Amino acid sequence: MTETCFLEGRGDLGEWRDAARRFLVAGIEPKDIDWRLRSEEQGLFDAGAALAPNANASPMVTETAAVQVSVPQSFLRLASAVICHSDPARFALLYRLLFRLMSERHLLEVKSDADVVAAHRMHKSVGRDYHKMTAFVRFKELPLPAGMAGRRRFFAWFEPDHFIVARAAPFFQRRFNDMDWIIATPHGSASWDGDSLRTSAEPAQKPDIRDETDELWRTYYASIFNPARLKVKMMMTEMPKKYWKNLPEADLIPGLIAGAEEKVLDMGRRQASEPLAFHHRLQEAAARAPATPMAQAGTIDALRQEARHCSRCDLHCRATQTVFGEGPVDARVMIVGEQPGDQEDLAGRPFVGPAGRVFDEALSLAGLDRRRLYVTNAVKHFKYEPRGKRRIHQRPNMGEVQQCRWWLTREIDLVKPKLIVAMGATALFSLTDRKDKLEDVRGRPIVMDEAQTLFVTVHPSYLLRIPDEGRRLEELARFREDVVNIVKITDQPQS
Repeated sequence: MTETCFLEGRGDLGEWRDAARRFLVAGIEPKDIDWRLRSEEQGLFDAGAALAPNANASPMVTETAAVQVSVPQSFLRLASAVICHSDPARFALLYRLLFRLMSERHLLEVKSDADVVAAHRMHKSVGRDYHKMTAFVRFKELPLPAGMAGRRRFFAWFEPDHFIVARAAPFFQRRFNDMDWIIATPHGSASWDGDSLRTSAEPAQKPDIRDETDELWRTYYASIFNPARLKVKMMMTEMPKKYWKNLPEADLIPGLIAGAEEKVLDMGRRQASEPLAFHHRLQEAAARAPATPMAQAGTIDALRQEARHCSRCDLHCRATQTVFGEGPVDARVMIVGEQPGDQEDLAGRPFVGPAGRVFDEALSLAGLDRRRLYVTNAVKHFKYEPRGKRRIHQRPNMGEVQQCRWWLTREIDLVKPKLIVAMGATALFSLTDRKDKLEDVRGRPIVMDEAQTLFVTVHPSYLLRIPDEGRRLEELARFREDVVNIVKITDQPQS
């Protein structure tokens, strides 16, 4: 006898779980269940199936189901994503996995199993949809009613493939905590009013709303578009056309693609007529400059003067100058990057190039004054590869990092920061001698000793190298969240 189960099927794991548990306890096999979506025409008497125990089930199956209803946490994590998929077959697939797990406890570890493969494929599709939502939601400001004061209000429309609204809502609540907003989709909606996060599975209708930020998005997108790094196929994969109709900047894309080749040629022509300053000219100017008075021994200024003549590795031979750390000697926070870039090498100061501007913007948004920080690098000389008139960054090797650790250790000894922020894998290795994956240690305080804590995040230059715009914006938001967490740790009272 086939049992029929009707579900709303809008991403609620509890709805499926309750029905599946009753079937499992009754010993009903997967082939004997017909999972269906509840239609609007169904009445009260069609709301579900009678879930009496199956008289034909074998005693072993019934006993196993009644005694062992617990499942691995990995299945619950997988199911919470798969249930958000839009394929009606997801209910039967999850129940097959659940039923089999009662006797095959390590089923999910069998990567070649057809059911496991199908579940992970759905999990990946839901994850991709979640990523697109976090990257491509565009808020529009709603006017406040006449005479009414309060928090600003925003609305966004998005069209996901799956039922991910409730899954993604906490992300937007964390990101946009300081404003009231509504995100509406054909698969449900979410809202935040400063106190409560609410979600609904009811489909919404797209309103016709425009505001002045549409033009700001176009200006921003046009200014960051890099024709030299354009890969149309990859862009279309990461930013499919189906999302364009809800992105105000998308109408610029055809024109930007069409003019990319000419812009690249123009960049090349301007580069040839505007050469960068050669480092040997600066070195000659430094040699002619009057000698500075010797700083008091044992101070950060004395260490800086000593570092100017560093020859511990071969990098000093081609670099313009040593780029030493800067900031207050009693700073509570020390930022450690990888190495100076092209502009830092010419200026003699850390984090003043494109990556430095990303860093400064994140500090500003988090309300952190850079003048309170001591900013330095794991390696003090610029390593590069000449390409025509350009100098292309090269990552320092482990030997160069270890040689330059001598300077970084003494900076830490003199500044005595409470919190050390490692930006990137090179900085992490220099500080700990560990080669952990950045994601494994990122974003959480790590106790180094009784006096110091380590916090790991990405280097801002990583954000500038991400070709996909949607992913770059998401990673930029994560980096800014890391900086906010740095502020929170810094503001904690000293013990």
